Amino acid sequence: MDFSITMTGFIALYIFMLAGFAGWVIIGNVPAILHTPLMSGSNFVHGIVVVGGLFALLNATTMLEQAIGFFAVLLGAGNAAGGYAVTDRMLAMFKTSGSESKHHGAAKVHHLQKKG
Repeated sequence: MDFSITMTGFIALYIFMLAGFAGWVIIGNVPAILHTPLMSGSNFVHGIVVVGGLFALLNATTMLEQAIGFFAVLLGAGNAAGGYAVTDRMLAMFKTSGSESKHHGAAKVHHLQKKG
């Protein structure tokens, strides 16, 4: 038995439209409080897109495949960078107004003063 499946352009378009509609329905029902964790998850997915685009680009044999791989890497990297920028901006909204540090990962060292 041979279970080979060939995907025509119409079937690929159908799957793309179905995935887009499912994503629209799922994302549309997410509460605002969960948006930032969801953005972090989507940044992870865009990282996978970049890896897949690199794989396609490195295994490309024709100019069309190279162009598709290049644009996959370009768009995936752009989405990942934009997602991190948006997440950073959203997390900045939850900071107190007296916070002067712009570096999220930097630890502050507080010096103790002697009272004399």
